[in-house]
Amino acid sequence: MSAAGYSHTSTTGAAWAAPVADEPVEAVVTIPGSKSLTNRKLVLAALSDAPSTLHAPLHSDDSARMIDALRALGVTIDEVDRDGEFGPDLRITPPARLRGDTVIDCGQAGTVMRFVTPLAGLATGEVTLTAHESALHRPMGVMIKALRDVGVDIDDGGRWALPFVVHGHGHVRGGEVQIDASSSSQFVSGLLLAAPRFDVGLHLIHTGERLPSLPHIDMTIEALARRGVHVEHPQPNEWLVPASPLRGRDTAIEPDLSNAAPFLAAALVTGGHVSVPGWPASSTQPGALLTDILTVLGGRSSRRGGVLTVTGGDRIAGVDLDLTAASELTPTLFALAALADAPTTLHGVGHIRGHETDRIAALVANLRALGGDAEELPDGIRVTPAPLHGGTWRAFHDHRIATAGAIIGLRVPGVEVDDIGTTAKTMPQFPELWQRMLDGTAPA
Repeated sequence: MSAAGYSHTSTTGAAWAAPVADEPVEAVVTIPGSKSLTNRKLVLAALSDAPSTLHAPLHSDDSARMIDALRALGVTIDEVDRDGEFGPDLRITPPARLRGDTVIDCGQAGTVMRFVTPLAGLATGEVTLTAHESALHRPMGVMIKALRDVGVDIDDGGRWALPFVVHGHGHVRGGEVQIDASSSSQFVSGLLLAAPRFDVGLHLIHTGERLPSLPHIDMTIEALARRGVHVEHPQPNEWLVPASPLRGRDTAIEPDLSNAAPFLAAALVTGGHVSVPGWPASSTQPGALLTDILTVLGGRSSRRGGVLTVTGGDRIAGVDLDLTAASELTPTLFALAALADAPTTLHGVGHIRGHETDRIAALVANLRALGGDAEELPDGIRVTPAPLHGGTWRAFHDHRIATAGAIIGLRVPGVEVDDIGTTAKTMPQFPELWQRMLDGTAPA
């Protein structure tokens, strides 16, 4: 078993017949904790000046990789028993100094690659970072160059990619650095999270034309503020982080709103209603935009007593959506577009070609294999609804591609996802929760 009692799941699994919804879904579905918040708060707890407890964190392959990485750097992470369906709380005790002379396997977790590399510079000794072979293509050159600019010694053999070795000297100088984070906002967040521990802090400037998923950067800044670090943001693409101690802090993790997307989408596909408890009144998670987006698509949403309910109408509308701020919702919205009554264009998402797979190419290829009509655009996808038939929906080692197939399978008989096990990356319980949703027995 791996970190937090969770075993790393193979991305080679058995085919899964996506169940068809014979009637409108009526369900309450409790969603595990946010991957993005769990990983950020794990990192900050590891850098803090006192122990912290995370309540209701996500236990998945990605979070297990992060926990393993932090433990390899000398952080103590203990499970704390609690009554909860999705696993124990976590108690994080930071070491006096991060240690090196270790190897960290990031698996398929881009968050671990981008968040842990700056920490390796703070360690004493060599830290080798590697990943699953399917993830070695993920962009890392921006982070390597940025860290070299602030004094970190990295040997990447000229590849600008994993695997590479960080020669940690126990501190990072810091200072001003310019990066082009157009391919992933994780480069900004990874640097901001570690910056309070740099000798002189960090003055970070993004030079690219586009910065995807700004809510994730806002999430990082808010997480830092809760630990006593105030990040100045004088210009849209500029951040100033002072050298400062990070306070130990107990904190609760919100449900993963993006992981709620397939379940809420089921309400639109079936004309039913799905409720998610614990939906925050406000959130920096990109998934918070779902309430507005699903309304534009023809659904209705309401929040009472912390429970969000989405109700489907008699149609799914074709729309034109800019998803720059919420690109991780693209696979779910693509699946809805395939079942809509008019064409849909999703744009502002060109950077998702560099995720676990080229998500744009994968979605288009899968839909065409089922008889659908979709076109790759330079910065997005165009979907024209067409009659669909059953067939294999390939997951491409990507959890969100897999769940998109489940959504289409609600209406199209015979859809078979070749590897539903890849959903363990962020939600190991997905197949069970999906079936329980359809049975009307999902836990409240």
